[in-house]
Amino acid sequence: MQSRQDPNQNQLLAALLDEEFDRISPHLELIPLLLGDVLSESGAKPDYVYFPTTAIISIHYLLENGGSSEIAGVGNEGMLGVSLFMGGSTTPSRAVIQTGGFGFRLPVRILAEEFDRAGPAMRMLLRYTQALLTHMSQTAVCNRHHSVEQQLCRWLLLTLDRLGSGELRMTQELISNMLGVRREGVTEAAGRLQVRGFISSRRGHITVLDRVGLEGEVCECYGVVKKEFARLLPDVRQRQPNGLPVRAS
Repeated sequence: MQSRQDPNQNQLLAALLDEEFDRISPHLELIPLLLGDVLSESGAKPDYVYFPTTAIISIHYLLENGGSSEIAGVGNEGMLGVSLFMGGSTTPSRAVIQTGGFGFRLPVRILAEEFDRAGPAMRMLLRYTQALLTHMSQTAVCNRHHSVEQQLCRWLLLTLDRLGSGELRMTQELISNMLGVRREGVTEAAGRLQVRGFISSRRGHITVLDRVGLEGEVCECYGVVKKEFARLLPDVRQRQPNGLPVRAS
């Protein structure tokens, strides 16, 4: 429900210092992020950056022949729009809602002003950018060197980390588009995971039954990405559900 959403559900917003959060909070706008919505196209100049709370955004690279592949995902651990505060005026890829939910959007101008203050917010955003670059490079390595089954395990585990639930509403066709592989390959890989009792797959739904089993099958790419985010973004300041900072009594 929209009434249950607050900025503290996004880890970057929750990690801001009190004075930084106070400066940007009047400009944060809670919006629904619906499955399939396109937030930005390659070469576009967006007016907003996005901080998901319960939604997941998929960042795709588009090929000239119309094909595409996911290069990174963004959930409640991060934000969409790093190129905009790093000095670029356009986005190099397409951003599509992978899992519907909510998030907060912020005018690019407001975030750029906070970044240019060269304070703790700037350093945190730079650390997030480094973690995101690791995510992108590891995805490229994984797609080149690891099996479809390992790629599927990586994708499932990263999605679970962002959702906090074992229920995924996602067709195998959409997963194949994100991984950049044939749908038949995803169907076969999902079938093998189901036979082992790791997942249950039915039309439009995947239920993870044994996360430990998936972690035993996944390649090292999942661990590399997870450790990098944990290393670079460890500090989260807690706030009340209304978005105000929790202060000592």
